[in-house]
Parts: sequence; C-alpha cells; structure tokens
Amino acid sequence: MGIAIRLLFLPLMAVAFCGYGVWGRSHFHKKPPRGVGRHRGGGKERSVVSSPADDGTRPVEPQPPTGTVPSDPATPVQPAEPCVFDVRAYGAVGDGTTDDTQAFREAWRAACASNSAVLLVPSDGTFTITTTTFSGPCKPGLVFQVDGVLMPPDGPDCWPPSDNRRQWVVFSNIDGMTLRGAGTIEGNGEDWWNLPCKPHRGPNGSTLRGPCDSPTLLRFFMSRNLVVEGLRVENSPEFHFRFDGCSDVRVDGLYISSPANSPNTDGIHVENTERVGIYNSRISNGDDCISIGTGSYDVDIQNITCGPGHGISIGSLGVHNSQACVANVTVRNAVIRNSDNGLRIKTWQGGMGAVSGIAFDTVAMENVRNCIIVDQYYCLDKRCMNQSTAVHVTDVSYANVRGSYDARSAPIHFACSDTVPCTNITMSEVELLPFSGELVDDPFCWSAYGTQQTPTIPPITCLQDGLPEALLDNPDLRCR
Repeated sequence: MGIAIRLLFLPLMAVAFCGYGVWGRSHFHKKPPRGVGRHRGGGKERSVVSSPADDGTRPVEPQPPTGTVPSDPATPVQPAEPCVFDVRAYGAVGDGTTDDTQAFREAWRAACASNSAVLLVPSDGTFTITTTTFSGPCKPGLVFQVDGVLMPPDGPDCWPPSDNRRQWVVFSNIDGMTLRGAGTIEGNGEDWWNLPCKPHRGPNGSTLRGPCDSPTLLRFFMSRNLVVEGLRVENSPEFHFRFDGCSDVRVDGLYISSPANSPNTDGIHVENTERVGIYNSRISNGDDCISIGTGSYDVDIQNITCGPGHGISIGSLGVHNSQACVANVTVRNAVIRNSDNGLRIKTWQGGMGAVSGIAFDTVAMENVRNCIIVDQYYCLDKRCMNQSTAVHVTDVSYANVRGSYDARSAPIHFACSDTVPCTNITMSEVELLPFSGELVDDPFCWSAYGTQQTPTIPPITCLQDGLPEALLDNPDLRCR
C-alpha cells in the first residue's frame, strides 16, 4: 500500500514545481565564473575546477545582431511559467553510486509531454545514469537543466553488458530544446583511454594504447533548433559532443576539458548538420578541438580558445572512396595554443566531392606545430595506396593569422593531389614566427593554386597561378 501511495504522489510532486525555479526559455548571456567545487561519487573524489581566468588573450565576445523591434502590443503577453520536473521527484538519489537511470527516463517522459518544461538535475547531487536515449518529439520550450553533476558508470568494467558501448546520452528527434546549466557532465573516461586497442600519445613522447570501442558522451541525432550553453563537460571516453543529422544549432559558453594525451576526445564534432553556431567556448583535449565532417554546411565558429589538442579540423573526408561535401565554414576570433595543428583540412585519397567556401579570419597561434595545413594524403598508418581521385579543396582564405609555431615543422603545409589540386587559396596578413629557435622559411606546397594578397611571414612563394584544366567539368567534384 505504501508503494502505491508513493507512485500516486510522484506526478503530484512534479506538478507542484510548476511555476517555480528555472525559466523554460533560453536566454543567451555570459555566465559568471564558477568557483571550485568537489563532488564525491562512485567511491572516488572528483575535482571540478573552475575555468581558467581570462588572461586578456581571449577575443571580445561578439554582440548579438540588432534588428527592427516591433511595437509592443496594447496588452503584453506574459511568458508561461515553466513546469519544473526535478529528477528527485521521480526517485533519483544523486549519491554518485545509485543507478538513477529509470528516474531520469520517467522525468523525461513527463517533461517532454509538458509545454515550457524544465527537467532539473539539482545542484546538490551527483547522478549516475547508464546509456539512455531521450527521444522526441516533445512539446515546445523544453529545457534540460544540469546544475549538479551527471555522469556515466566509471569505466568499461562498470558498463552494463547490454548497453551500447558507442554512445552514452543521445537526444533524438528533438525540435526546440535547450541543454544548459551551471553543473558538470563528467565522462569518467580514463579507463576507456587505456583499453589495449589503439595507439595514442603518452608522456615524454612515448606511445601507449587507447580505445577502440568507446562511447561518445553527448550525441544529438536528427534534431533541430537546439541550444547548448554554459556547461562544463570533461573527461569523455571519446567525443565530448557529436551533432549528426541536425540543423539550426547554437553552442555557447562551454568549457570542455580532457587531458592532452586522451585519444579521440574531440571537443565538438559536426556531421551532416547545417546552420551551426559555436561561440565563446574553451576546449582543451587530446584530439580535434572542433571537427567538421561531411555534409556540414553554414558553420560559424567565433571566440573559441583551443589547446592543447589537434586544433580546428575540417575532415577527415572521403574515407573508403566516399563522397564528402563541406561548404561555408567560418572561423573567426580564435586562439589556438600548444597544439599539434592549428587550422587543418584533411582528406583521404580516393574520395570525391568538395570542400569549399572556407574562411579563417583573425586567428592567434601560440606554439602550434602545424599552423596552417591542407593534407589530401591523410592516412592513419602511412601505408595507404596512391589513388587518382580526391576531395577537391577550393575557395579557402586565411586572413590575419598571426602567432608562433613549433620550429620542428614548417608552419604552412599544402599537400594537394596531383589529379585534383587545391585551388583558389588566398593568403592575407599571415605572420608566423618560431616560438623558439630559428625561422623556418620554407613552406611546403604541392599542387596548390592561389594568391598571396599581402606579404606573409614566412613568404608563400610556392602557390601556383590560375586554375588547372583537369578540374573543369569534373562530375566527381560536384556537391549539392
């Protein structure tokens, strides 16, 4: 009888939160810096460290665009108060060891069915859930608010055998959701990184082994009108964020952190997704800071600080002789520090399609090994066979790219295909000096066509003029 009464009161408890607490509308604003907190869970003490203080090198945040504001109506319409669905009202414990998955699933079902709902992960708990897909469609105005700590089981040994080992939390078929909060999503990735499957960098230049089958922490699939803002996300087993088949996405004010030697821990990966804005975020990890995969269009990246890591990458594209298309990507007001790469485009031999309309504007480098690199011979083990087709790289501009490079490599490297050369590369106000040591003044160019619009440091004298006839009317290079 006691259980029946408790089940009867759960929906009433959730409804009791309606109209109080968190607004269910998304607001873009700069969050105050978070202090240092510590959370205990899973038998381990987990440290949550505040984001590094702004040292003055971070670009100024862009102001939102202004436009015509319609006249106020005679009777102002007040926004609806949100219904807050606290996961504790559905049985979540939040002690760091109890499996709270079922409580989260029930809270999601209730919030998804309610207008202007907030699913609340409260600030005074550490909640553990297993692999879960939060599916829509849902009612408008849904907010998933993480103010506490949310994490998966601690490593592969604690992962339920029946759960998917390639992903942890998936948001699927959602239209109009905000994921935000002042809390932390902790990935517990260390034991995944050390699985004996794949080589990755170790200390002092050594090579260790790393993951094969490891979960992406947060994945958005076939969804649109998404906002992700204000969270700290750390130590993912593999990619921290992945957007697949989505549209109209805004990412703002994230702090993403994993060790420099953690393998395949891309900060934000975008694939088959269009109209994406990534703003005002700091990302340090063991792989690409931001990676852009095939089928990505109209991607705007501003005010990002990367490093350590592998920089901002378009690709890899065209693997297994596939067609790949990426267009209209802008990177502006970025800082890249202590990274293997800065601005990279990488494609496999044998692919088809095109990368076009890429603009890198106002990027500061600090101790970056390969500041500017286009590599149409990308290969993981350097044993790939030469092939006669490639993804065409064209209409790529570099403007106001300045800073320092690791003198072990030339700071500019254009390695393009013999049969599908890179075309219309433009260089303007590029000044790259060695972080230490002597100037490396021999940039590498192979089958690269373009112009040096202003004198650069080091000089780029290897770009060829014109357009190769072999590229005219080539159907393999066409995209949509």
